[in-house]
Amino acid sequence: MLDIDAISKTFFPGSVNERKALIDLSLRLEEGDFVTVIGSNGAGKSTLLNAISGRYRVDAGTISIDGKKVNRLKEHRRARYLGRVFQDPMAGTAPNLTIEQNLALAARRGRFRGLGLALGAKQRERFREELSTLELGLENRLSAKVGLLSGGQRQALSLLMAGFTHPSILLLDEHTAALDPQRAALVATLTERIVSQGKLTTLMVTHNMEQALKLGNRLIMMHEGRIVFEASETEKASLTVPRLLEEFTKIKGAALDDRALLT
Repeated sequence: MLDIDAISKTFFPGSVNERKALIDLSLRLEEGDFVTVIGSNGAGKSTLLNAISGRYRVDAGTISIDGKKVNRLKEHRRARYLGRVFQDPMAGTAPNLTIEQNLALAARRGRFRGLGLALGAKQRERFREELSTLELGLENRLSAKVGLLSGGQRQALSLLMAGFTHPSILLLDEHTAALDPQRAALVATLTERIVSQGKLTTLMVTHNMEQALKLGNRLIMMHEGRIVFEASETEKASLTVPRLLEEFTKIKGAALDDRALLT
């Protein structure tokens, strides 16, 4: 469960470059919620995820995970509660390590890792079973360097790794945006399956409005650091892309198409 209460974040305060990225923002995810987040560039979407993960410290407000206030915890300390997949397929894995070594690191997330990555037969078998669910043949390539994989394969692996230890919160930061349409569709399908099977509480930022409507049970729209529109599970079921554009138009005060919203 994630509870965000009135958080604010300002970059370069007091300077000519001052920018209020988050303004008195509150959001609550119950266990098992899958919330999709949309909004134009600069809305504060990625800043929100960075605040949750501890990459950025908020200026005001509180963030609690599983009832524990985590404001004072540094990013590596919050890792025990979180899984995250980034937009860049290169960001979520170590390219010079093998697939099995990357999985071993993911399995130790949030704990002391030591200096070795020795693997036993039982652990390798678990890795093969997990990789087989991706249906990409990676279970037969445990010793392959991750840097040799395609972008889609790496993102699928990152997604599997992020959910490997059943984190309290899974953060997905436009994790299909850098992929071609075919691979993006594959990763979106894997996302739905992994989140559903693991019953993972998930917050997903996306620029793909159709994806935002298809995935998850709730939806929020952000603009200039605030949540300006929310749809419950029942309301989301009847939402359409034109309806979302209408809502955004009310905020901006000008007619927009989906390209204007998403760029």
